[in-house]
Amino acid sequence: MATSLDLINQAPKGTKLWLLHVGNLECDEAWFKRGGGTSTLSNPHPNRERRKLIMVSVLIEHPVEGLILFETGSGKDYPEIWGAPINDIFARVDYTEEQELDVQIKKTGHDIKDVKMVVIGHLHLDHAGGLEYFRNTGIPIYVHEKELKHAFYSVATKSDLGVYLPHYLTFDLNWVPFSGAFLEIAQGLNLHHAPGHTPGLCILQVNMPKSGAWIFTTDMYHVSENFEESVPQGWLAREHDDWVRSNHMIHMLQRRTGARMVFGHCTKALEGLNMAPHAYE
Repeated sequence: MATSLDLINQAPKGTKLWLLHVGNLECDEAWFKRGGGTSTLSNPHPNRERRKLIMVSVLIEHPVEGLILFETGSGKDYPEIWGAPINDIFARVDYTEEQELDVQIKKTGHDIKDVKMVVIGHLHLDHAGGLEYFRNTGIPIYVHEKELKHAFYSVATKSDLGVYLPHYLTFDLNWVPFSGAFLEIAQGLNLHHAPGHTPGLCILQVNMPKSGAWIFTTDMYHVSENFEESVPQGWLAREHDDWVRSNHMIHMLQRRTGARMVFGHCTKALEGLNMAPHAYE
């Protein structure tokens, strides 16, 4: 039977994957959905919809490379670290200690100290704040070169300070940048450069032995409408033309692979899926 070339690179037998629930946010949907709550002449005072969002990290037990973590969530004590203005806009809600990254990893039977590699889709604070766990450990932190440069520049010049924060952009992390449009980070794990939301954002494609292909989009798509209806992001958008091109690339990739889509913050997309401790193979 004919197989897409995108599926040739299969993860080894014995690979396991866990979805980690690392927190919840609530914010105005106009941040991530273009036109959300827009007033018109006929309706100058529309209802402003606030949406509850989930934060998800992915843990992969790889027989060759060991334990791989895709994104880290926001980190500990983030309402205090983020500060009142940001936490009021992107509010933490429905919090329990069980949502902390190290606790979620323990639910899989592992310890956060067992992680051998961290892969960051993009360096916004709610996806990379948990890098604080890996300071002074030597654990490689893989991130696209454009994302790393942009994040440090944004903090140093305050040109995009807020979505990036300095407490996790430190020199005691073992940054391992990569460049180009594609990287096979491990057997069965492929990174695709998908700029738009940020210059160096990368999605993760995982070809699992039993459960098939998965695409973890990080914030290329915050919610299902961004993908299913090709609705661009709202106030969190940066490069619109890049986003359109990346959107086309991902739609074609999903069509070729039939991959399950897991978006950056969408609870709807997780319906029917099991969070840790359940493991996918």
